[in-house]
Amino acid sequence: MTATNLRSAFGGESMAHMRYKVWADRAETDGFANVARLFHAISRAEQAHATGHFRAMGKVPGAFAVTAGGGFGLGKTSDNLQGAIDGETFEIQQMYPAYLAVAKAQGEKAAIKSMTYAMSAEKIHAAMYARAKKAVDSAKDMKLGPVQICSVCGHTIEGERPDRCPICRSSGKKYVTFE
Repeated sequence: MTATNLRSAFGGESMAHMRYKVWADRAETDGFANVARLFHAISRAEQAHATGHFRAMGKVPGAFAVTAGGGFGLGKTSDNLQGAIDGETFEIQQMYPAYLAVAKAQGEKAAIKSMTYAMSAEKIHAAMYARAKKAVDSAKDMKLGPVQICSVCGHTIEGERPDRCPICRSSGKKYVTFE
């Protein structure tokens, strides 16, 4: 069951990675350069989550049908931000808690680590998207400093990169900067 959940999480994070890239283009078109940059940065974090889940699956070869919840639709930037908030909230409140319970019951340490990392970062993403939506709904671009993404776990922070990632403890050198 954990393997199925990892494949689903991989699918969902992969779709979020691409969806945020599409929504970044729309934010740019709508005149919200900083929101576009936020979407690009968090897209990179979602890629880190998908990579972590893929690695946690180990060396199980084969093709699998993957069921993953994925939001679709391209609206105005405010609508896309709401879609991002809804997706992140679903992962925080429903998906990852359920998947983690199964992984813990099955003693799947790599899955527990990957899912815990992702869920921790998703909480930050939801808050950042809510801040961006508030600005966009006031017809303004958000104020946003450099966004730092841990390439290992997807931890996201605005401002200076830390010496060590507070989620996965990787070196600060593993962060990718979006300015």
